[in-house]
Amino acid sequence: MAKKDLRIGLVGVGFMGRTHTNGYKRVSDFFPDLQTRPVLKAVCSRTAATVNAFAEQWGYETVETDWKALIARNDIDAVDICTPNNMHAEIAIAAAEAGKMILCEKPLSRTLEEGRQMVAAIEKAGVNNTVWYNYRRLPAVTLAKQIVDSGKLGRIFHYRANFLQDWTINANVPQGGQGTWRLDVDAAGSGVTGDLLAHCIDTAIWLNGSITDVSAVTETFIKERVHQATGAMQKVGIDDACIFHCHFDNGSLGLFESTRYARGHKALYTFEINGEHASMRWDLHDLNKLEYFDHRDESIVRGWRTIHVTDGDQPYMDKWWVPGLSIGYEHSFVHQVADFLKSLETGEPCSPTFKEALETQRVCEAVLDSAAARSWKNINAY
Repeated sequence: MAKKDLRIGLVGVGFMGRTHTNGYKRVSDFFPDLQTRPVLKAVCSRTAATVNAFAEQWGYETVETDWKALIARNDIDAVDICTPNNMHAEIAIAAAEAGKMILCEKPLSRTLEEGRQMVAAIEKAGVNNTVWYNYRRLPAVTLAKQIVDSGKLGRIFHYRANFLQDWTINANVPQGGQGTWRLDVDAAGSGVTGDLLAHCIDTAIWLNGSITDVSAVTETFIKERVHQATGAMQKVGIDDACIFHCHFDNGSLGLFESTRYARGHKALYTFEINGEHASMRWDLHDLNKLEYFDHRDESIVRGWRTIHVTDGDQPYMDKWWVPGLSIGYEHSFVHQVADFLKSLETGEPCSPTFKEALETQRVCEAVLDSAAARSWKNINAY
């Protein structure tokens, strides 16, 4: 049976534009049973030379330098938003109104209000949508979800996660512009909370359920940086570091930390879950392994074990190599593309949808408000 084409229009040619495109290019090779195949129809960026070079390297058929022109095209079925956060809402709302499917890079939006407007537009238009919280699609993390859902951990008491980097310690790193827009509050909305903790929060909610309240502390260590747009020294409005603790709806306690000031760490993302019977922990630096401890094991052999997630009966791994051979970060995006294409066949949503990702935005906003007010914030108030 002939496959149906899904004509992709990509907006943004940075790091995420590359990861998403790689997913589109590889998915049909490794998920051949899918009835739909992505077609790289058009890519958009403001600079003609840049977008033309990207299109030639990655295989897009055509280019645009105005995202509005891309959305207006009749030969685009799905719009993939890989822009800085300040453009997510405007592009998503316009794409929804044009009846396009939408795949949006995380976080959903800069603010909760923007996120609500995006969800309203999506629901009014009734278009397929997803947000690229890709760490869910790493096989070891998906296996952790299956173990939690099986009840093997028993009652859960603790969930802890951190995401540590060190790339902004230098005071000479500017804010704004290509590459460092994440340090500009107008472009990013927040610092590590929306950029890094959003990943931790999404995974936590997926694995452990809703967060009910938070108490947070944030810090901006370098108060002023040169802004690339003006060349002038300007106050830094984003958070360089954030620590918060929380309660989950299931009664467990959560502890989260993120910073860009942890010298020696480029992308240390870990989580651990402690339950009545068993515990699990995972580390992005060793992403094919899930560590597991079960107190019900015989005492003389009880201890932490390492599960190497490469067997064909483990999540996604039947699509790749033979047992024992690992996959990498980029495969999480291939898996998300595959899940999105499958959702078009089944009619089931591809999680996290915009509406589901809005829950992470609620937590992020409460975290920032809590830090500013130095008080607990109830998520139901958001």
